Amino acid sequence: MALHSLSITDAVAVLGRGEVSAEELVADCLKRIEEYEPTTHAWAHLDPEFSLSQARSRDAARRRGRPLGRLHGVPIGIKDIIDTARVPTEWGCSLFSGRVPMHDAWLVQRLRDEGAVIMGKTVTTEMATFAPGKTCNPHNAEHTPGGSSSGSAASVAAYMVPGAIGSQTNGSVIRPASFCGVIGFKPSYGLIPTQGVLKQSPFLDHVGVFARSLADTALLAETIIGSHTENDSIGASQPTPPLSRICNEEPPMPPRFAFVRTARWQQADKATREGFEQMVEAMGNRVDKIELPALFESVWDWQKFINEADIAANYSALCERGMDKISSALRGQIESGRSVKVVDYLYAQAQRAALNAYLAEVFDEYDALITPAAIGEAPKSLDNTGDPVFCTPWTFCGLPALSLPLLQSEQGLPVGVQLVGRFDDDGRLLRTARWLQNELSE
Repeated sequence: MALHSLSITDAVAVLGRGEVSAEELVADCLKRIEEYEPTTHAWAHLDPEFSLSQARSRDAARRRGRPLGRLHGVPIGIKDIIDTARVPTEWGCSLFSGRVPMHDAWLVQRLRDEGAVIMGKTVTTEMATFAPGKTCNPHNAEHTPGGSSSGSAASVAAYMVPGAIGSQTNGSVIRPASFCGVIGFKPSYGLIPTQGVLKQSPFLDHVGVFARSLADTALLAETIIGSHTENDSIGASQPTPPLSRICNEEPPMPPRFAFVRTARWQQADKATREGFEQMVEAMGNRVDKIELPALFESVWDWQKFINEADIAANYSALCERGMDKISSALRGQIESGRSVKVVDYLYAQAQRAALNAYLAEVFDEYDALITPAAIGEAPKSLDNTGDPVFCTPWTFCGLPALSLPLLQSEQGLPVGVQLVGRFDDDGRLLRTARWLQNELSE
């Protein structure tokens, strides 16, 4: 058995039956990393002995009959903007080389409590912005893996770990998932706490997950849902939605989809536009083409105002003494953010409610929106991470979104299909995605 190829749910099952030890599973993943890391470069920090010692501890707990968590013994990668106690978290920036947090981020502690093995830190772009890290696309090393959660997507796609954690402020989960051919899931805004995650834009920051199946995606996301947020009004004292149960249920009736091109449709490459048109045609009467009102045409500007102003507010002090050591792209974002007017910033934030009010009516009729995850296949370049333009509206609105690896480019690279759901109805989105995946695979 190739243990590194096990899904999260299969790994939980074989570990639970005692067929495999956590140490054996982690050792096989480490062997896979040793083989593919020289060309993929997915890891910012990896300590094999530390990974194995965690696995041995999980095995000892099982032998002693201790209570076991939902991910007991399963190795998980953590994006390098998420704090891990006594393990380097350097934010993908040389300015913070050697930074070692004293405490785990909330979600990392939750993973530990549920028995996961924290495998290591996956590569991020510079402070989760645009300047790429060292990671290459596992399908073709000359192509970008996307960003900013580059290493998290690549590590799952290369079968180094069965699941990984990333983040998204614009398109940093959905786009790399599309480029690397894995499932990327960005839950509803606030569903997964961001305490201990590098603060870029509190209005836009989301935590997301990567996996190779929808069942795994649901389990991993459900495990790190919680109510510990900086803003106690977001998700405070709410029950955990049963994502796994809902995902694995049959929908009460076949779902209906709204195909949304958005105002940026022409930025998608020709092959992607043709591929989506063919897929929509194959879906028949389960999908309608809809146009968004003119109000949505400004969402890209609003996202930019908010994101860059928040970058200026949150990164200026961090980078002040080393502006010459950060990329020109990040310096440009900081400078641009300093020029954003307060009236524009506040107006942009206020538009989320208006957009969601319109979309709430759409979701009364449709189970999910369907739209590209990216403009096409992963660009043949390691100098940029691709365009997040098809992710922007849904991140801005805080809606749950996921990328399914359903299409393929002429060059054989994966192209993701993005599904978007109603706010706080994440389980239904996962269930709808599973239905669509099954339907199109028949």
